Amino acid sequence: MPFNLRLLLPIFVFTFLLSACQPAPKEYKQTLLVFGTLVNITIYDTDASKAAAMIKAISDDLNFMHEAWHPWKPGPLGRTNTLLAQTEWFSANPSVMPLITLGQQLWHDSDGLFNPAIGHLLGLWGYHQDDPPQGPPPSANEIKKWLSQNPRMSDIETKGIRVRSSNAAVKLDFGAMAKGLAVDRVIEQLKKNGIEHAIVNAGGDLKAIGRHGDRPWRIGIRHPRQDGSVLAAVEVNDSESVFTSGDYERFYTFEGKRYHHIIDPRTGYPAGQSTSVTVIHPQAAVADAAATALFVAGPEQWQDIALKMKLQYVMLVDKHGQVHITPAMAKRIDWLGNDVQLKISQP
Repeated sequence: MPFNLRLLLPIFVFTFLLSACQPAPKEYKQTLLVFGTLVNITIYDTDASKAAAMIKAISDDLNFMHEAWHPWKPGPLGRTNTLLAQTEWFSANPSVMPLITLGQQLWHDSDGLFNPAIGHLLGLWGYHQDDPPQGPPPSANEIKKWLSQNPRMSDIETKGIRVRSSNAAVKLDFGAMAKGLAVDRVIEQLKKNGIEHAIVNAGGDLKAIGRHGDRPWRIGIRHPRQDGSVLAAVEVNDSESVFTSGDYERFYTFEGKRYHHIIDPRTGYPAGQSTSVTVIHPQAAVADAAATALFVAGPEQWQDIALKMKLQYVMLVDKHGQVHITPAMAKRIDWLGNDVQLKISQP
């Protein structure tokens, strides 16, 4: 059966909507600008008034999370960062605590390759602002000083909503997890209100429930080195998330050298062995953080981290264009005619 290709976001993540013999149920869509990206909400096959009410509630919740979890603007997380630097006990806003708790767990599970405590390092690279950095990159001495401070999520101690850090260099930035957690909460809200078929696409990272008519939701994964090109497609099962980290998402060029935003906390510099990583997982927050951690791990270490994080569906494209993929992921991928070099590896 032929399919119609519908653009969800202008960064080349697609949803393939399959045609049906009978008139299709209605879709209700809304696009919001939160977490520094466009968030597309599509609710399928439900009452118009119910869809409108849900989209309004979701918009309010996403805007609240965006304000509460922003790492450098005034708000609960901004206040938390100010007080963490004082290394004394304080009462954190309850909205921040789930980020800290889950962030510590994912930091541990990823051997520290996902590290939300590196906010100061991201600031050195200029990624603590909405506009792209203009350069120059931080000096070697600045990187060395930051590495000597070694901020980690294990530096943070919690007792209920009481929090302190033993390391004044800790500055929290949950940019590699907050979007996933927000998507999880939106999907959960939709399900609790009786919505059975929907997809939430946050800047190309998404989670779906139900189906799109008589077929599963089907999405495309961007080719990391061919603008406007889709590398592969995959069907998304009910309550699955698909998240991709790529070095093409945020970067700048200074004196002919390209610097992207996915920083290796072990070296202080952008990770250089991967171009994109895609993870499928039931929890969007886990998929979000794992895609970052595996990108940093690169082709030599990704299997170890995937095993520790208990990931089944992973695809990593390295800097040479070779695709490293788990057997389970390989069975689900449609390469859309692309000629790829595959290396299938079990974590």
